[in-house]
Amino acid sequence: MKKYLLLLIPVIWHVHAQDTLPVIRMNQVAFDSKGPKMAVVESGYALPSSARWDLLDGDGKVIPGSAVKGTDRLDNWYPLKYVYVSDFSHIDRPGSYRLRLTWSAHEVLSDPFIIGEGELASLTIPSILHYYRRQRANTPVEWATDAHIPLFGSNRTADMRGGWCDASGDVSKYFSHLAYANFMSPQQTPLVTWSLASARESAPRLLRRLGVLDSITDEALWGADYMMRALSPDGYFYMIVFSYFNKDPNARRVVGLLANSVTTSDYACAFREGGGMAIAALARVSRWKKDGAFTSAQYLAGAERAFAHLMVHNTEYDDDHRENIIDDYGALMAATELWLATDSAVYRSAARQRAANLEARLSPAGYFIADGGSRPFWHASDAGLPVVALARYLRAETDPARRASALSVIKASIDYELRVTGDVSNPYGYARQTFRYRDSIREGFFIPHENETGWWWQGENARLASLATAALVGGRLVDGGVVADSVVVYAQRQLDWILGGNPYGVCFLYGFGSTNVPYMHSNFGHGSERGGISNGITGVGPDGGGIAYKTEDNGNEWRWTEQWIPHAAWFLQAVAALADEGHGP
Repeated sequence: MKKYLLLLIPVIWHVHAQDTLPVIRMNQVAFDSKGPKMAVVESGYALPSSARWDLLDGDGKVIPGSAVKGTDRLDNWYPLKYVYVSDFSHIDRPGSYRLRLTWSAHEVLSDPFIIGEGELASLTIPSILHYYRRQRANTPVEWATDAHIPLFGSNRTADMRGGWCDASGDVSKYFSHLAYANFMSPQQTPLVTWSLASARESAPRLLRRLGVLDSITDEALWGADYMMRALSPDGYFYMIVFSYFNKDPNARRVVGLLANSVTTSDYACAFREGGGMAIAALARVSRWKKDGAFTSAQYLAGAERAFAHLMVHNTEYDDDHRENIIDDYGALMAATELWLATDSAVYRSAARQRAANLEARLSPAGYFIADGGSRPFWHASDAGLPVVALARYLRAETDPARRASALSVIKASIDYELRVTGDVSNPYGYARQTFRYRDSIREGFFIPHENETGWWWQGENARLASLATAALVGGRLVDGGVVADSVVVYAQRQLDWILGGNPYGVCFLYGFGSTNVPYMHSNFGHGSERGGISNGITGVGPDGGGIAYKTEDNGNEWRWTEQWIPHAAWFLQAVAALADEGHGP
């Protein structure tokens, strides 16, 4: 027995030593030459004062860095680890690099990454467009079946051809899928369409150089065509084409959706249930004077008809029959885009009212109030949308007093985001948030698992990219065209997290970096695609504390690994904002 114990001792020590060796966590894809560039070093022990970091270029040449200093802790995540942040923002020479950490006789290398002018957008935008092209619900079986989708509880059908499959594990199509929860409704297909349009207008020169201007135009028109088909004869949008996760295409129905895949006939979209963003996307695309399956004039007419309908019926479609912040920013987007498209006083008045509503929701602390009381606005995918909506409104608004009011709210919101994110030890710069958990108002990293949906607490990569977008487009307005360094750092670190700069070292942009999530298969030949972004990392437990990432969880691994179309939509907006040519948001 003693002989076997002696043999085991070195093995046990070796495993422990490997577990405690420092690792470098950073963006595995690209940094823009003039932008912030940071890496995090995690170690199971304090590094000696002799530890330093340098960069190695593609030829192995050393670009001197500096001593590793400024240890930090991640008490809520990894209390036994020491954490260091390396800032190499001053390195701007284009090329391929690795970061090297050395101490005593040890050396650790990062994954390779690229530095270059506009490099992040240049590398990722074509792949994101590829992802959406592959997510189109246009296989022969989908196209034929969706021409006559039954309406739930009725013998009527609707032509619901087109659009995008929502996720790598779900071929359903959604304007929004959490309407019953009232405060959690994400913007899905309409957001993708509006995001494509926004990116096209934000960085046209870059898109021409990449040879994808026509591709992004076609993809936005594809989304607009689907929304036109989803516009009912009565003037509302059909909310969901639900597959019931059934391989039989004939199982699909136009539905409203409750928890646990319970379906209803409440399928009319309110402003907050995708209706507002759908109107906004149609009106924005109509200004291009380009035709898809429908004409630009039809896009605008459809947007105007849907807006007029919701101005009368919106609270009928809201599940609790009361408007909240999501109605405000959805309707603000709709009214603003119609104002820009028509210069009508009707839409100007509506946009001003919704902007005033949104501005009145700002709390003294700097976060928005979601309801008519004290519930903070927090959102797992669209947290940046109130600021993005106000920024878009300022493209139309010329009244000095109204502009000043909107700008002050944007500034206060961004200041809050930076404050709440920096109030605690946070070496990754992960965007924190204020939320209500049971009877208390809290600040934390991740959304609480115990929330109004009863089940939805997936990874939050869309939220991070939405906040990066809001910081960039809002910060540019507040600072007169030049975004403050602290705001750019905040935005960049959200994108870095998505691209591998996180405690698990996973690049959630599929097909990029050194470590991706496992492939996920879906029906009709769909599934994970290069350029798609997975849900990402979550908290743990009812209050969302701690940290988790799993690739196997008895069928629940989708919470971390599933690609979802809003993630890529917000990421697209963010990288287009980084490359902004003066045309955004």
